[in-house]
Amino acid sequence: MTTTISIRLCFLGALLMMMMLALRLPSGAAVPPQEQKQPHPGPVLVLQIDGAIGPVAMDRVQRTLERAARERAALVVLEMNTPGGLDTSMRGIVQAILASPVPVAGYVAPPGARAASAGTYILYACHVAAMAPATNVGAATPVAIGMPGIGPEKEPREPKEGKDAKPEKDSTADKSQDTMSAKRVQDASAYLRSLAQLRGRDTAWADQAVKESASLAAAEALERHVVDLVASDRADLLRQLDGREVRLGGAGKPEEPVVKLATARAPVLVVEPSWRDRLLGVLSDPSLALLLMMVGIYGLVFEFMNPGFVAPGVIGGVSLLLALWGLQMLPINYTGLALILLGIAFFVAEAFVPSYGALGLGGIAAFVFGALLLVDSELPGFGVPLPFVATLAALFALALVVLIRMAIKAHARPVVSGAPHLLGTQAMVIEFDGGEGEGWALLNGERWRIRAAQPLAPGQLVQVARIEGLRLEVHPIAGAPAPSPPQQQQQQPASAP
Repeated sequence: MTTTISIRLCFLGALLMMMMLALRLPSGAAVPPQEQKQPHPGPVLVLQIDGAIGPVAMDRVQRTLERAARERAALVVLEMNTPGGLDTSMRGIVQAILASPVPVAGYVAPPGARAASAGTYILYACHVAAMAPATNVGAATPVAIGMPGIGPEKEPREPKEGKDAKPEKDSTADKSQDTMSAKRVQDASAYLRSLAQLRGRDTAWADQAVKESASLAAAEALERHVVDLVASDRADLLRQLDGREVRLGGAGKPEEPVVKLATARAPVLVVEPSWRDRLLGVLSDPSLALLLMMVGIYGLVFEFMNPGFVAPGVIGGVSLLLALWGLQMLPINYTGLALILLGIAFFVAEAFVPSYGALGLGGIAAFVFGALLLVDSELPGFGVPLPFVATLAALFALALVVLIRMAIKAHARPVVSGAPHLLGTQAMVIEFDGGEGEGWALLNGERWRIRAAQPLAPGQLVQVARIEGLRLEVHPIAGAPAPSPPQQQQQQPASAP
């Protein structure tokens, strides 16, 4: 009896434990992870990219994606209006998007915006590509720094026959440049096609965008499946994305996680640029970097010329370091940088060397050419504006005119030192030996050896007639009062007490 009761109790205990374990298991435990399509609960982060793609934009995108991963965001929206930018920065953004655990939507907005050149690659890399009406995408042909742009391929010309036939010139330099251009185009085309294949978009147009600089409007891009949807504004975009399934990997493999977007009621957080982003964006401006470099160099030169002022040296050092930091973020042409430094050196030398403006004019010319070559203007959004260069050149010219006028005024002033200044001046005889005809005189507080054709007396005023090395030839001044002979003190004998 006792044994039967114990068996029943053990059976009931085991049944109770199995029921408790069943209650603790999640309802979807039996569903494979790759088939889960649960909405993401987090917020939607919106990052606006307005302007050229550079290191600052790359840093902002990378930090935003890291924040989205930490906060388990539902989606990151990149609102783009860019003419393009640097290849290295673009590739850094693309790599960050491909490695992001959070879906990323590229949105060309507002109406009238564009995603040209580097923006096309970024849009293709996003999990969802969208455009606002009256926007365009394309023109993704790479432009080499310091070299002319790549245009459409030229049709081969048929060789002429007959007497007028001339051999075509084909230099080695042209062949080398054509080869490098072809390599850049083929590399960029393969890169954009790979992104199109990854996201399932039109690969044929991707090839045209690179090789033929093709561009599409929003409706045409949607028709050719370059983008996934067209949205009038941000709210419309989030409404259309709500419930959309996005495969994070993008290759369409079954093992890749699928995320079902829940954006209709998700809180929208616009990622504003921090003070650091604003500072980096300002310092990376080519015009400001050039201005800071000039202030830094001139400040240090002034401090070295006038030690002890401190402030010019401090301001110059800080400005020069900030300028170097800004320049290292830009596609610098080192020939242009060398010309700028040479021009500044010439202009500083003008203040010390009497070149009558030759060094100053050469410095202005070198500075202008260097400023125009400093940053490749072929890249959209980069380069020093011509009006800014002209303004700085005008300031240099004004300073040169001031220096030349100061030099002319100094040259017109009478001589106040040196041997020519001593001619005709008066001196007072200190002692004179009539036998040798030489003696010493006091002139401007200094003792000079003198020589005269006639005897002179101590205290007599004479005039300098000629200079022979360190000896002055003098003659008495007519009408000057002769010095009185020294009075002899007569010593009286002391009286006897």
